[in-house]
Amino acid sequence: MEKLYPRAADRLAAFADLLATEGTLRGLIGPREVPRLWDRHLLNCAVLERLIPEEATVADIGTGAGLPGIVLALVRPDLQVSLVEPLLRRTTFLTEAVESLKCTNAEVVRSRAEDLTPASYDVVASRAVAPLAKLAAWCLPLCVEGGLMLAMKGASAEEELAGAEGELEALGAEEWHVHQLGVDELAQPTTVVSIVAGRAARGSQHRRRGR
Repeated sequence: MEKLYPRAADRLAAFADLLATEGTLRGLIGPREVPRLWDRHLLNCAVLERLIPEEATVADIGTGAGLPGIVLALVRPDLQVSLVEPLLRRTTFLTEAVESLKCTNAEVVRSRAEDLTPASYDVVASRAVAPLAKLAAWCLPLCVEGGLMLAMKGASAEEELAGAEGELEALGAEEWHVHQLGVDELAQPTTVVSIVAGRAARGSQHRRRGR
């Protein structure tokens, strides 16, 4: 971690401690996940920043314990990150974590994605929240035109994306890709589906499909 993100290493370590203690006690992180917090969670989330433009506004939908949102805020001080989570016990933990870590570029938003103001963010991220088609229906409307939806997914990302193409076109998506991040650095690379948001009202206009 110090090699990848030296400036954020101390605060990431402090966040890891919070997840291993309070996060586990409050049921936000399973006890079995504690030994692999760095590889499976923190580093896995940190490399997502490579797809995010400078000084972007980012919403992390269904952030749970702050993954990837708090990690992104820590490794990228130029970002403004909204940690979106509807459950009170989770937002309580998130608020305490943000204050403890002095994470001034992150805010906790207790809300469902459907209740947020449309076209409010440059980037809308998520991790293990819902199937891609359903997730896109929540996330793409929140992106500004030309903004980016980033969905952290597993090994079936290509198959899931292929099955969601009809829904993505209906939602006005412009193009989509599957990325493998940290291939040379992580024991298990991070798989991310990126989708460029357009205007849903365009209807039948031609759209590009990125490969």
